[in-house]
Amino acid sequence: MDFTARFHREITAFEAAARRTADGGDAPLVPSCPGWSMSDLVFHLGAVHRYVSHTVRERLSEPPDTTDLSLFQPPEDREGWPAPEGGPHLGPVPETLLDWFADGAAALDALFRSVDPDERVWTWSTEQTAGFWLRIQTIEAALHRWDAERTASVPPRPIATELAVFAIPHTFEVMAPARRGWKQAPPGSGEHFRFRRTDGPEVWSVRFDGDDVRLTEHTASGGPDEPCDVELTGTASDLTLFLWQRLPADRLTSVTGDRAVLDRYFTLVPPV
Repeated sequence: MDFTARFHREITAFEAAARRTADGGDAPLVPSCPGWSMSDLVFHLGAVHRYVSHTVRERLSEPPDTTDLSLFQPPEDREGWPAPEGGPHLGPVPETLLDWFADGAAALDALFRSVDPDERVWTWSTEQTAGFWLRIQTIEAALHRWDAERTASVPPRPIATELAVFAIPHTFEVMAPARRGWKQAPPGSGEHFRFRRTDGPEVWSVRFDGDDVRLTEHTASGGPDEPCDVELTGTASDLTLFLWQRLPADRLTSVTGDRAVLDRYFTLVPPV
């Protein structure tokens, strides 16, 4: 898929939803990001964009120094911005914050379009390329666009199907091992989950054995499925939203199997 085009669409839609809430009243709380208001969400994504821009533009070989505030290019006028110690920030969403976000998003958009995806740069993953940042930032932009639309009382649009189909195995291959390491998650005991699309043929099975996260992928026509502890079915978008804790399991098309194992999923893959 064209990740650069999708990234552009997602950040544009995110900004539009965020600006809908800049009506002079208190910034609304973000239901899917507990402890954050819309101002906190805008500030978070804007800061991430500048972090990534600096990393890619400078071709860094190690993480940037986040104590250097110039990395984030804050304007002099930050009246009403979220406090560094955390949210939720309930004052009005500042126009200066939205403009700062828009400038940073546009700069990262342009950078992604100009850089070779295979260019070597530092990332927090084993893949050390600019393309990694493009893909992970496209997923993050889509999820936060969904957050922002829901917060702005706009019916949130699903995650684009092609992106969701990419994001599901990416969650198991990249994000799950990273989250487990960052949060020191307990070892798996053979828990076996199956995720089945209702809007396409893909089926993903993931097993947690000790520190290993083992993914197998096949199509629904690929023969009988081996037994699993829990099977979740839904659209690719809904499965993605579940895996990122945006939708509860009971909002999926169906869930069958051991509920206790299902309840253990986010212990095995802690949220970040």
